[in-house]
Amino acid sequence: QVQLEEFGGGSVQAGGSLRLSCAASEYTYSTYCMGWFRQAPGKEREGVATIDSTGSTNYADSVKGRFTISQDNAKNTLFLQMNSLKPEDSAMYYCAADLLLDCYSGSLEGGYGMDYWGKGTLVTISS
Repeated sequence: QVQLEEFGGGSVQAGGSLRLSCAASEYTYSTYCMGWFRQAPGKEREGVATIDSTGSTNYADSVKGRFTISQDNAKNTLFLQMNSLKPEDSAMYYCAADLLLDCYSGSLEGGYGMDYWGKGTLVTISS
């Protein structure tokens, strides 16, 4: 059973940056898709970014050019660098993993196949 734990949330002003980390209890799968998702109060969960075992990345339109997803396999860690933050980026951010397949369109759009989820880290952006 893989466990995921997010770190790095906090409160910053608009225009600022935050770097989220997700520590995975293991990262030895040859094929996987990992991603960041977020959910604001009263809103549905939305995909932010995904990365898979091939290194292919995908981003929500709302974060393209501002957020960067990356991974350090040696340290079993997933990252999300968030720059030029906006108040609308405020949400609980979750790390998730699909350990069977590389990412596909449904991975980001619906979190399909993401069987493992962290408990989340809160990001609050003030205007």
